[in-house]
Amino acid sequence: MHSIKLHYTLSHRDDKDSLGADAPLLRHPLMELLQAVAQHGSISAAARELGLSYRHVWGELKRWEDVMGHELIVWEKGQSARLTEFGDKLMWAERQTQARLAPQLEALRADLERTFAVAFDTHAHVLTLYASHDDALPRLREHAAESGLHLDIRFCGSVDAIRALNEGRCTLAGFHTQTRPLATSHTALAYRDLLKPGLHKVLGFATRTQGLIVAPGNPLQLRNLHDAARTRARFVQRSLGTGTRVLLDDLLAQEKLALADLNNWPDDEPSHVALAEAIASGRCDVGLGIESTAKSKGLGFVPLMHEHFHLVCLKSALESPATQALRQVLQDAAWAQALQALPGYHSDHSGEVQSLNALLPWWTFKRVKKTA
Repeated sequence: MHSIKLHYTLSHRDDKDSLGADAPLLRHPLMELLQAVAQHGSISAAARELGLSYRHVWGELKRWEDVMGHELIVWEKGQSARLTEFGDKLMWAERQTQARLAPQLEALRADLERTFAVAFDTHAHVLTLYASHDDALPRLREHAAESGLHLDIRFCGSVDAIRALNEGRCTLAGFHTQTRPLATSHTALAYRDLLKPGLHKVLGFATRTQGLIVAPGNPLQLRNLHDAARTRARFVQRSLGTGTRVLLDDLLAQEKLALADLNNWPDDEPSHVALAEAIASGRCDVGLGIESTAKSKGLGFVPLMHEHFHLVCLKSALESPATQALRQVLQDAAWAQALQALPGYHSDHSGEVQSLNALLPWWTFKRVKKTA
């Protein structure tokens, strides 16, 4: 069984296709060779039709015979060249494929053209963002696209997002924290070595509400983590490395609880949506997540705190056209209105450059004494 691989080409709209306007959207060089030989009955005529040398066409046909393990052309002295039975079957498969897939191929081609049009648009910008799972970011992507800014968003844990930024895999990272977390907090332990004043710049984005996602009507009457521990409610956690997992550790410490005090479900979940699905399905009773996801799934929600969702970039990228375009979008009144429509979300100095030291006050700087 031979495998199928697809590829595409890019060309200027004014470029003329040597095969004409009726050339198939999905093409293979072997099929073009076989078609030309079948139509003209000779290698030399096929070569002239394709604008190739006789030696090249002959060599390619022999090479493809080796690849396929079958003869493709009947070579009889004094007669026109013709396709073997195997060659005819290949051409039949080609015609069937083109006939069946023509609508899908046309739709795919149009989609590719629209996507690559961004690369050729001098007024468009593309910005790669790795971020902790968040319900506002997909809406931001849709809103920003209207002004020519295309956000390539990839969701991962907050810790992994900042690592991706530091390793040059993205331009922006999204992570979330409590307001001015203590230097002894799990938040500080997770982010202190990843974020550096002078190297990173924080853009304001939003605040959102985190709390307990529970079944509709909150049948266990859970009000806090103490209730979750006392009732032995099946607690579903987020994955290690996510900002919500870090937040849970801090909330437990503030209530003088340990992770082992919870009736932890053995499987953790990579996103707020997956966590909500675990509760909606009845597999679990409660988990820590954001209000908007709970409301979108028709689940109950017990608010515990408001947190800040930050966007961070390297200082060197702050003045880039793409980052400047994002700041303009974030400061737009229409975006603030769209954000406010999400349950639990509020604008938080959106688009403004904020002090890393003020937001995350973990660093101390020793004054250097001047010598006389």
